[in-house]
Amino acid sequence: MECHLDGTVGKIGNLNGRTGAVGSLGNGAGTYGDMREMTDHPSRYVVTNELHARPFADLTAPEHASHFAMLMRPDEARRERDHLEALCKRYNVAPPQPDATHFTADFGAFRLKWERHTEFTTYTFFRRGQIADLFGDTAAAVVPKDWLDALPGQRMVASHLALLGGDDATAASDSLTRYFVMESFCRGSMLGGEAIVSTDFRIHADGFTRTLVQDVGMTSRESGRLIQRLLEIETYWTMAMLALPLAREVSPGVGKIGEALVDLTARMNTLESIEDERDLLAQLTSVSAEIEKSIAATSYRFGAARAYLALVEERIAEVREKSDGQYSTLSAFIDRRLAPAMRTCESVATRQLSLSARATRAANLLRTRVDIKVEGQNRDLLASMDRRARLQLRLQRIVEGLSVAAITYYVVSLIGYSLDAAVSAGAVLDTDLLRGLSIPVAAVLIWLGSRQIRKQLEKESE
Repeated sequence: MECHLDGTVGKIGNLNGRTGAVGSLGNGAGTYGDMREMTDHPSRYVVTNELHARPFADLTAPEHASHFAMLMRPDEARRERDHLEALCKRYNVAPPQPDATHFTADFGAFRLKWERHTEFTTYTFFRRGQIADLFGDTAAAVVPKDWLDALPGQRMVASHLALLGGDDATAASDSLTRYFVMESFCRGSMLGGEAIVSTDFRIHADGFTRTLVQDVGMTSRESGRLIQRLLEIETYWTMAMLALPLAREVSPGVGKIGEALVDLTARMNTLESIEDERDLLAQLTSVSAEIEKSIAATSYRFGAARAYLALVEERIAEVREKSDGQYSTLSAFIDRRLAPAMRTCESVATRQLSLSARATRAANLLRTRVDIKVEGQNRDLLASMDRRARLQLRLQRIVEGLSVAAITYYVVSLIGYSLDAAVSAGAVLDTDLLRGLSIPVAAVLIWLGSRQIRKQLEKESE
């Protein structure tokens, strides 16, 4: 049996019973026949490797990290990849695979972790070693400035994080006012007391937020996991907050649509003619179109905000934060700011869906009223057409009787001319008697003929 366990080959060969006892039945009753090779699903290795795609970094204090999240447009993906490959070429580092969505490499002076998400890309730079200025001489400071300034996309997150231990952490604790704005300062104990995290969630003069992690007893893997979770929390709550300006922008329009819908619904009971109802139905359709336009413009962002909020809550739960009793915790600060914003977005989304449902119900109700009136008009029209048809039938029968009389008159006249001609030729005939006798015969025959023609026409029209 040949079995490679390197993650790339999963082939099992020669299980046909001819190369040993692998294919033999235990009771000697026979052997397996030739077995075909197993066929892997095309995505088997892709989905399995995805579980190991974004490993945590091994970080040991002192360590500094600079994190960027760049909001990307779909058409910027190629430019982003070219930009990353340019950095790799500058440092003679192997670039990522063409279809890669994550990449980690050591560039000597710094290490880079790059990740491509659905609508944004993150760049996290790590720098190990003692640094004199805590948030001045950062990891981003050793990255080529021209390359960093030319990052594709729009910057959503820029954060400096410092991981300190021992005396460095103690010294940093004694000078927190130097690095943070105390009005919004937050601090919490995480991972069961193995780390203390401090931040103020402020964008400082250099354009970066700041986070201080004091290592009390973490392993290198725990340090890497905690720092990644902290950076993800900041990134995800920032992306979630993108929905708030949009909610504030569309909220007045949603309010006006709601007022218009109330007015249109109130007018339904005052309509007098079907023309008024049709005009109101057209206005309701226009309002419905405005609602659907608003929903289409906001549904993606509101849905993304809900997804990001779930990720933030999940990451906060993972770091197991506890208060030190002196300052507000990071999770409490985020919940106090993020939850109302998300409720605002959810409220606008709910109002949109509610208005859409109300407009649909009102339009259906009005459409039913219009249909009922149209059906009444159709009923009256059909009754009028039925009366006209009966009148037309009576007239037709009268005309048919007159036609029989007229045709009989002409036929009898022709018979009379024929009798007169016969008498002139020498025949002895009582022309008056024969002419009189021909009248009923001709009338009956003509009536029967016209009746047969009418029946044939009625049969063909069915």
